[in-house]
Amino acid sequence: MEEREISKAVIKRLPRYYRYLGNLLEEKVERISSNELSEMMNVTASQIRQDLNNFGGFGQQGYGYNVKYLYNEIGRILGLDRVYNMIIVGAGNLGQALANYVKFEKRGFWIKGIFDVNPRLKGMTVRGIEIRMTDELPQFIRDNQIQIAALTLPKSGAEELAPILVENGVKAIWNFAHTDLQQLPKDVIVESVHLSESLMQLSYNLNHMELEKEREL
Repeated sequence: MEEREISKAVIKRLPRYYRYLGNLLEEKVERISSNELSEMMNVTASQIRQDLNNFGGFGQQGYGYNVKYLYNEIGRILGLDRVYNMIIVGAGNLGQALANYVKFEKRGFWIKGIFDVNPRLKGMTVRGIEIRMTDELPQFIRDNQIQIAALTLPKSGAEELAPILVENGVKAIWNFAHTDLQQLPKDVIVESVHLSESLMQLSYNLNHMELEKEREL
């Protein structure tokens, strides 16, 4: 049977479902209806049902969703039932902030190393993780079976190091650099997080809202 292709919009919503269900678990909520979840998330109940039906539905008519079961199933779909070895390349403010985020481990993402080109940072530690120089990357990636690399470098450094990461076995790159990484193999997954673009979208929405208010006056 051919696997059904899931839209990027649905996949993008899954982590949000996972987060809200996690909050419900902490509040000891055992079951919830699509209508109740809709009110919490500001997503239509129909949209929730459609999204979850892509993966089998999980609900029971007249009962709703078992929160713990749905939380675990979405975690499995997201691959959070596995453990991933991860490195951070770029030990500046952003890289160190990522290294200090303890919830990564709770989701199965284990930061094994931090790398930078600045020799003054060599040997320093962030949350017990030693900062190494980038010339150590190839051997470290192979020795530690690194699957994911977070790139928090300037554009030129990211473009230079991305192929080295891939050549040595990295299969997924979380890209915070101000560039779209091009010409990487098709079997390498790149998720780009352009913070300035997100801020510009926020600026647009704020400006649009203010213009609408001015028109109403």
